Amino acid sequence: MGDDRPPRNLKAMLSEAKDTSELMVDLAYAALFFDDEAMANEVHELEERLRELVHEMRAVCVLAARAPREAEQMSSVLHLVAAIERLANAALDVTRVVTHRLGIPPDLVADLAAAEEISHRVRVRPDSALAQRRLADVELPVEVGMRVMAIRRGKEWQIDPDGDDVVMAEDVLILRGAPSGIAELRTLAGAPEWRPPAVDHDPTVTDLDRAVDVLVEMKNVSEVAVGLAYSALLFNDPSLAAEVSQLEDRLDEMRERLEIWVLRSAADEVDPSPLRGLLHLGAAAEEIGDAAQQMVWLVEEGEEMHPIVARALGDADEVITRLPVAVGSALDGATLRDARLETETGFYLLAIRRAGRYLYRPRGQVRVAAGDELIGSGPDEGQPLLAELCGYQRLEDDATGEIELVPVAAGDGPA
Repeated sequence: MGDDRPPRNLKAMLSEAKDTSELMVDLAYAALFFDDEAMANEVHELEERLRELVHEMRAVCVLAARAPREAEQMSSVLHLVAAIERLANAALDVTRVVTHRLGIPPDLVADLAAAEEISHRVRVRPDSALAQRRLADVELPVEVGMRVMAIRRGKEWQIDPDGDDVVMAEDVLILRGAPSGIAELRTLAGAPEWRPPAVDHDPTVTDLDRAVDVLVEMKNVSEVAVGLAYSALLFNDPSLAAEVSQLEDRLDEMRERLEIWVLRSAADEVDPSPLRGLLHLGAAAEEIGDAAQQMVWLVEEGEEMHPIVARALGDADEVITRLPVAVGSALDGATLRDARLETETGFYLLAIRRAGRYLYRPRGQVRVAAGDELIGSGPDEGQPLLAELCGYQRLEDDATGEIELVPVAAGDGPA
């Protein structure tokens, strides 16, 4: 996992830039959650790595544009690179709440702990069940419902670990998934027990409570906007691009509400200084949404995109897929809680398209129905199983790389 790598092509660099920027956002919120300045500094280290990558990609784009047609297509790559850079800068803004000690109310940390999906960091102890084992062998998405987003070994990062990567003693794993899996994860890593922060809640709903609720919603909406933006680019889908723009409008409205609740709650606080962090985080969440909208501008305006954009997004650490749900499939009529897609396949749903409308970030008691279209993000190796659960066999043409979904008879799918 060193830097002695051969020169990379633009597709590989674009995939790495996407993965790095998303990891920065995850780590930034994790630093906030753990109040961990060292983790916040790791986000800054990743930003330096991304900055070099962005510079290299821009140089490659300029050199590759030898004719007007090539220049027009390459401009779409440069546009996406700028949006990814903007997303990374928003992640840095989140970390400043920790590094500059702006402060946040403990209620916010408790609300983040109760989220259905959070980031976590754990150091692997030498005598643990994870040390000296391949990721494919430990099957963390299945065992604990969390997937490894990155491995830090000393000062080196592996942003896109695959099943063949071996976990070493003292590695730091950055994971994302259901908080219910943290206890078992830490046991496997030999790490001490960790308890999420708890706050004694006053049954009276205050202006500060409302501000915290709005901010948590802004965080969720901004992350969904980014996932849908990459989906819109991958599938060149104007309807998805329009949904991203609507989400960005919602973020603008929520920021205004956040500012009102924060200002009103300041009158009730003996020390209003922790409220600065809420305002700062609101601005960062809105900026993440703006970066997502910048991405989909290419689709909204019908700009000709270089084919490398779709190939790079398809080869990223976290791939995006959309699948229809067949009648009689394992998912037809199942609730998402019972389906346990995150645990079974490593995929989490960004949205469900039903009768021309989108249900964002569906969870829990939402029931899937035949005719739904699932849009999800997860590891490439989880795509065949997700397709089977939807009632299809996923076949890839070795020559063209095109994917064909072949319906499977009811009862032939996974048990």
